[in-house]
Amino acid sequence: MVAEWSGQQTTVLPPDHPLRGRVVPPGSKSITNRALLVAALAEGTSHLTGALKSDDTRYMALALKAMGVKIEEPDATSFTVTSTGRLSKPEGPLFLGNAGTATRFLTAAAALVEGDVIVDGDKHMRTRPIAPLVVALKSLGIEAEAPTGCPPVTVHGKGRFGGRRVEIDAGLSSQYVSALLMAAACGDEPVDIALTGQEIGARGYIDLTLATMRAFDAKIERLDAATWRVAPTGYRATDYLIEPDASAATYLWAAEVLTGGAIDLGVPAGDFTQPDAKAYQLISAFPHLPAVIDGSQMQDAVPTLAVLAAFNETPVRFTGIANLRVKECDRIAALHDGLTRIRPDLAREEGDNLLVASDPRLAGQTLPASIATYADHRIAMSFALAGLKIHGITIQDPACVAKTYPGYWNALASLGVKLEEKTV
Repeated sequence: MVAEWSGQQTTVLPPDHPLRGRVVPPGSKSITNRALLVAALAEGTSHLTGALKSDDTRYMALALKAMGVKIEEPDATSFTVTSTGRLSKPEGPLFLGNAGTATRFLTAAAALVEGDVIVDGDKHMRTRPIAPLVVALKSLGIEAEAPTGCPPVTVHGKGRFGGRRVEIDAGLSSQYVSALLMAAACGDEPVDIALTGQEIGARGYIDLTLATMRAFDAKIERLDAATWRVAPTGYRATDYLIEPDASAATYLWAAEVLTGGAIDLGVPAGDFTQPDAKAYQLISAFPHLPAVIDGSQMQDAVPTLAVLAAFNETPVRFTGIANLRVKECDRIAALHDGLTRIRPDLAREEGDNLLVASDPRLAGQTLPASIATYADHRIAMSFALAGLKIHGITIQDPACVAKTYPGYWNALASLGVKLEEKTV
């Protein structure tokens, strides 16, 4: 991987006190983008509260506006979505940056448009696989093509979602399944959506999708462990409260245990419904993390856990994380790179596993390391945690956190963490 760098950097200064205070994470990115799309497919006006305002959700909102949906933002955490229940043909390509949820979801939703829709993104998004979703759409009689297997995707919409059964390979991403589920509710007849195998990236995100759909009156029946039947109900506009982002919460939970502090997130860990909340029990076990952590069902929490593991009492092996290679960047490689910049033997890639050597004696040392973030928000936020214990940790391109947590650096500062920002 080639590290891009804007020249902006932030050095985290280890605090001399436990981090204490109240920091409420922003709204869930995963739920916000699901709710925006479903509300756009519902006739009437929906009020979404507790929502995330970030790069990813901004791209989704702008794309829906381009397809004729009225979206207003009455305050910093709310969207008001007014729609006819139909999506119109946009005047040009839908540009979605590196927002994976928006890109996958709108690729399927584009079938509901009468006319051609091009779904595109930045150069990072153009390396993220979408072929399994395109293949699934074709099996439903929806013409679509993505010549490189990644965006841009051209969907030749017919204004409807047809077909009675579709099979999807979700081994790379559960987002393919979620995309089909949400679009299928606007079909002409019931649609069965079946996995071609039991492998699926983060199955818990399917549950988030189903919960959002049901909140807007969709009817879904689970036929077996790998098949869902979606009734052609469409959606009904509603008011919907979005819970805080569990992936963002992992950084605060980790900051708490690393410094022996007490950070009030405003919501108990047990109240989160997102898959990454499973990381809370592991984080609570620090510095006695288990020898092996299966990250398959909490993928976005793995960067947090991997950096935390550097200070654990014993080594930690991360398994089930192959899908991290096709996220915003190759996160396995990025984690290995960052950890070994701190100390050359601190991490090792073994196939698609990551072994973190762990050494609690790292705390308090001065180990100057400039961490390449590869334009990946989660790499930036997780390695900032290393700066809470080690002197000299500098994060390149700190503004990339705007993808999902624009207020991240302010949140750390509010807890008393000192940051040195400069341009080089």
